[in-house]
Amino acid sequence: MSRAVEVEIHIQVKPYDVDFAGVVSNVVYVRWLEDLRMAMTSSQHQLPLMALIKEGIAPAIIRTQVDYRRPIRLGDSVIGRMWFSKMDRRRATLKAEFLCDGQLAATASQDGVFIHLDSFRFAPMPQSWQDIYQISLQD
Repeated sequence: MSRAVEVEIHIQVKPYDVDFAGVVSNVVYVRWLEDLRMAMTSSQHQLPLMALIKEGIAPAIIRTQVDYRRPIRLGDSVIGRMWFSKMDRRRATLKAEFLCDGQLAATASQDGVFIHLDSFRFAPMPQSWQDIYQISLQD
């Protein structure tokens, strides 16, 4: 499986991340996915997110799926990883995993596109993103 442009972050579980059962709430994983996407774009100067927004296009997530395998609790040590698993001219698929104390706790997949900010219509995947994806596959 391709893990193009993979990033890894350490996640601190906060008291407000847990639900009434004492485990990390499912909505928190969506926020962690956002943190991972931001880490990915800031790790690569070839993925100029703010420059693209100034040009009037922006990424948009059109699908998110999270599969929970074991609970994460307050105080647990969590590592999040994300990578591009697929990209073409219109869409990118991101995969992620969350490890808790070294064991797989959850996996996730997101599909993203780019949109024109003035019309909210689809835009082609920026060439710089396609290029870094292809280069990463060759490494």
